[in-house]
Amino acid sequence: METEGEANTMKKKKNKKMQKRKNKNVKCLPHQIADDPELTKYWAQRYRLFSRFDEGIQLDRAFLLEGWFSVTPEKIAQHIADRVKLSFDSDIIVDAFCGVGGNAIQFALAAKRVIAIDIDPVKIQLAHNNAMVYGVADQIEFICGDFMKLASSLKADVVFLSPPWGGPEYAAAEIFDIQTMISPDGFEIFNLSQKITNNIVYFLPRNADIDQVASLTGPGGKVEIEQNFLNNRLKTITAYFGDLIRQDVS
Repeated sequence: METEGEANTMKKKKNKKMQKRKNKNVKCLPHQIADDPELTKYWAQRYRLFSRFDEGIQLDRAFLLEGWFSVTPEKIAQHIADRVKLSFDSDIIVDAFCGVGGNAIQFALAAKRVIAIDIDPVKIQLAHNNAMVYGVADQIEFICGDFMKLASSLKADVVFLSPPWGGPEYAAAEIFDIQTMISPDGFEIFNLSQKITNNIVYFLPRNADIDQVASLTGPGGKVEIEQNFLNNRLKTITAYFGDLIRQDVS
């Protein structure tokens, strides 16, 4: 039978081993992450964003400080891409604010041609690199530019919208206002997208104003709003418009 003293000794050894492992993990952190406790939480979730993270995924310093809050978790991005694939026979998808490429990659993996746009040249470079890691760079046309200025010249079957949410502050708001808390104006983004196609996917924070999102289509318009869960926790919402709305809910 194990004595109380032996049990305490074993417990101390176990705690010491766990502490060593924790210290080792901290040493492996990029200094930008190790210096910011808030980012440590997001770093631990990096494989949820990119399952092939260790194969050469690249992120810049600005992304480390800001981008964690706006990247679509890979399983959700994959689900959205699969839904678009199954909705109707679409060929070309515009990812209007592609960031480091998470959604564009999943659309390409779903056998789509993708036009990936971002105003930041660094993010375009990172997105191209990350698409190469997943073997789909040749299916994506990367454009460094302002979607608001490019929209009138674009032709596509689907537009995917995931504009910047403004960093972690979005989560603190009781209601996320897509008109005032997205820059550019979330309504203007949607209206420009409608000039390309009515088949639009709008990826938004979980606290987005649902009534406001529904009002985008105008009187009599239709939208399907889907809640996205990971590990039984509501993470985001996705609004589908046009032919992307499932027939059983229209």
